[in-house]
Amino acid sequence: MKKQKWILLTFTILLALGSLVGCSSNAEETTVKVGISGSDTQVWDFIAKKAEKEGVKIEVVTFSDYVQPNLALADGSIDANAFQTIAYLNQFKNERKLDIKPIGTTVIAPMGIYSKKYKNINDIPNGSTITIPNDLTNGGRALLLLEKAGLIKMKADFNGKGLTESIESNPKNLKIVPVAAPQTPRSMDDAAAAVINNGIAVSAGLSPVNDPIFREDETAKPYINVIAAQTKRANEPALQKLVELYQSEDVHKYIEQIYKGGTIPVVTPVSEIENF
Repeated sequence: MKKQKWILLTFTILLALGSLVGCSSNAEETTVKVGISGSDTQVWDFIAKKAEKEGVKIEVVTFSDYVQPNLALADGSIDANAFQTIAYLNQFKNERKLDIKPIGTTVIAPMGIYSKKYKNINDIPNGSTITIPNDLTNGGRALLLLEKAGLIKMKADFNGKGLTESIESNPKNLKIVPVAAPQTPRSMDDAAAAVINNGIAVSAGLSPVNDPIFREDETAKPYINVIAAQTKRANEPALQKLVELYQSEDVHKYIEQIYKGGTIPVVTPVSEIENF
């Protein structure tokens, strides 16, 4: 009889311990908030399913501009963000004195010149208005693209960061108007053309492959997109797992499948780009 009681007691204890272990396992699941700009969450939704199997729950937080994702990262409202080029990140964090840094590379998203009125870049008439993003990094990148398209010429010492004050010659007397990046697609209603970032174009229903009348045809390290985190948290396992998952082969195949060349996956070491 006593032996049966001991068996029953032992069984009860084992059940209790199993229950505790199960709770502990669930409690140890790590939630990571990832901020992006725009409404296109397809890639991160795909990554989130992979992450769940490794004990990481990804919560995607969307923003409508290029300012709030970095401010939210700096104040701890989110754990990481993935929306910006390394050049933009460096310019923004230096201006705002934010202690954030890149922890991994993601994609290059070619910038394009879009128009509702013209099918060919050479058809844009004298005196036309062209809108560009109004931040120094994306605006500078847009000006370099306009130069490559043959519409303007930049000063010889232009480093890719700046706005219209860096234009050396403008033979068509174009009115180049900086506007908030998310407004560039809407500006096409009034402007002859707009220079639009890849992600914003996609969010506006544009195809970065088929719709631009002129497009970046080379990848450049300053325009590689990155995952960023607070400097003090950069080496946390859950954040490094984000990088590992993003750079995995099946995620790259998924990106190529859904964007059809409009976004190009990269695996470039951060050490090669962090000083742009």
